[in-house]
Amino acid sequence: MEEEFSLDDPTQLLDSASEFAHRPGALNDAAVKDFLGRFPLPVIISALQTKADVPGLENILVACLERVFKTKYGTSLVPQYMPFVQVGLKADSQIVRCLSCKTVLSFLENFDDKSLSAIKLIIDYDIYPLLLDCLINGNEQVATTAIDAIKNLAQFPEAMGIIFPSNINEATHLGNVASRCSSLGRVRVLSLIVKLFSISNSIASVIYNSNLLSLLEADIRNSNDTLVTLSALELLYELTEIQHGAEFLARTTLQLLHSIISNSSMESILRSRAMMISGRLLSKENIYMFVDEPSAKSLISAIDVRLGLLDAQDADECESALEALGGIGSSIQGAVLLLTSFPPAARHIVHAAFDRQGGGKQLAALHALGNIVGENRPEDSIILNGGAEESLRRLIYEVASESTKLTPSGLFLSVLQQAAEFRLAGYRVITGLVARVWCLMEICSKPEIISIVTDPTTETAKIGMEGRYKCCKAIHRSFMSNKLVSNPALSGIAGKLQEAVERGPYLVRKHTEATPVVMTAERF
Repeated sequence: MEEEFSLDDPTQLLDSASEFAHRPGALNDAAVKDFLGRFPLPVIISALQTKADVPGLENILVACLERVFKTKYGTSLVPQYMPFVQVGLKADSQIVRCLSCKTVLSFLENFDDKSLSAIKLIIDYDIYPLLLDCLINGNEQVATTAIDAIKNLAQFPEAMGIIFPSNINEATHLGNVASRCSSLGRVRVLSLIVKLFSISNSIASVIYNSNLLSLLEADIRNSNDTLVTLSALELLYELTEIQHGAEFLARTTLQLLHSIISNSSMESILRSRAMMISGRLLSKENIYMFVDEPSAKSLISAIDVRLGLLDAQDADECESALEALGGIGSSIQGAVLLLTSFPPAARHIVHAAFDRQGGGKQLAALHALGNIVGENRPEDSIILNGGAEESLRRLIYEVASESTKLTPSGLFLSVLQQAAEFRLAGYRVITGLVARVWCLMEICSKPEIISIVTDPTTETAKIGMEGRYKCCKAIHRSFMSNKLVSNPALSGIAGKLQEAVERGPYLVRKHTEATPVVMTAERF
């Protein structure tokens, strides 16, 4: 049998494997069986181990085996070749290590032999510690594939004891793994923790109770290495995007973010990122089930104070702060806190939103104001409580009275006369604000505003057309619900709004009939 599997001349294997690896479309089990009938797996694996010096052979065989193990038939062969997978995970070659990680991933995803336990095979061949080694010491592609394999492993209930050993002194305990590797390896371990956290509420609970999130917090508090802190903040940002993460993050994260934002000696980029994370976290409606109001107010106050200290040279940090407040204001509770704090943190947003010299700062403020006034909330959640509404109205009228425009309608028109990106943000502000009667009356007092939002030629980009139309519909809806249609003085506005709503968002050229043209015939 040994001679049957020997390959003194690998040319035939190289040619056939290349054709197989580059065959278009998905491969079925029949194609894999046919190929392995001509070149059994032991032959391919032997060539991979002994003929790696043949130019191009390693890459071709790896690509070939990857396609084999992605099929159901290929997956069924993995248990009997697990020793080779084990060797592959230890290989010096990065592409072989990556192949081995992908093979484990495919095996966990597709193996359906009820007579064998996939997890028992993983344990018997000590695969998990090897995956961790690939995560820490492999190149970027190997590390990413190792994370995917471990994440898939974690979805097996029987694997929880492997990934989260009860003995904290276990070598594979993620806390111990993180403590003994390089800064890059530590970031990768933290990334794995975040990915595992995202799987389910139950796994997130295990991670929280295992105190693994404290590893992330420790790196965020690390004032000696800005890159390490920034990497940890990026992972924390990922955590805030996880739906079930609010319950666990709320317990310790707000205080940590507050300390970074309030620290003037910190790098500006770190404060900016901390503010963005705060905005993302407090934008979630369910966060206020786990966060007490004083903690939320304290965090908002930290951003408020920071905004008051920033000058023209800190444009990026200022925009981050405004965007963070806008994120907070997208939820009802957040918007109320921004408007009812003393002094209201929303004042920064309103002032910046109508400063035509503000550039990116004005644009960020307009979108933030759009969030606060409810443009992205359901219709029945746009209006806030009495105190918040009165604060909002007062802030806008104060800014108007201090400007050359004198009225809110003048401010709105000024924004709609700016460049397309500012108009889009302005549409968002009006879409939310016009649900208030006082704003509706301001809009109706400026025919120029009505002309802009009802004119299908105002915008040329699709996003602009849709923003204008949404704004037009919001004005029309508020107009009708407040029964202004019966007001003779506003009948012209009613007609323009109705026609614009019926026309739709996009510019449609009117159909013109062909007409005969009479002209003198040309003579030669």
